[in-house]
Amino acid sequence: MTINNLAPIPDKQVSFDEEEMIKRSESYFQFMDKRRSVRDFSDKAVPVEIINNILKTASTAPSGAHKQPWVFCVISNAELKNKIRELAEEEEKKNYAGRMSERWIQDLLPLGTDDVKEFIEIAPWIIVVMKKSYDFDSAGKKMNNYYVNESVGIASGLLISAIHNAGLVTLTHTPSPMNFISKALNRPENEKPYLLLPVGYALENCAVPDIERKPLEEIAIYYK
Repeated sequence: MTINNLAPIPDKQVSFDEEEMIKRSESYFQFMDKRRSVRDFSDKAVPVEIINNILKTASTAPSGAHKQPWVFCVISNAELKNKIRELAEEEEKKNYAGRMSERWIQDLLPLGTDDVKEFIEIAPWIIVVMKKSYDFDSAGKKMNNYYVNESVGIASGLLISAIHNAGLVTLTHTPSPMNFISKALNRPENEKPYLLLPVGYALENCAVPDIERKPLEEIAIYYK
């Protein structure tokens, strides 16, 4: 049997006995449960090889019809980061001044977020995840992409996990609207900003909100 005219290859996934599977799944949960969104970044340099590896990990995500409708814009240029910060804060000021409901603003208070986004300049790397609503073939003909938001969302989740696995920290930033990012980066019309992630080391003695995740019984319903 062929898949999309591609010759099948042997499955390379590894398998474990049940005892090892339970051990590994628990260990991975404990590791990921330590992940937190960080707003206080160090400007300590991060080797580009690490960034390359986490991006390659993100690109292993499944996608609709295997179209891989994502582009990762990776920014270390100080002048460009400064420009993006200024534009992001301009939009955020508008959000806090009236676009966001009072209830929304109150819900954000315990997390310590506001319209100041200095992390965009301080973090050594900024990754802007772009979603591609369509592509073009070699002849310039428009080609559809499928389940774009879902596919890019899964890739972003893997990206965040890979950042944590590398010993780095990040923060999901979604200034709305985000069209200013497309213009600042001079991206084509078929790409739209999906997520902005500062990536780097946490500032020494950095503090994060004392949050708790919902317990399993509140997030999972088993039908047996």
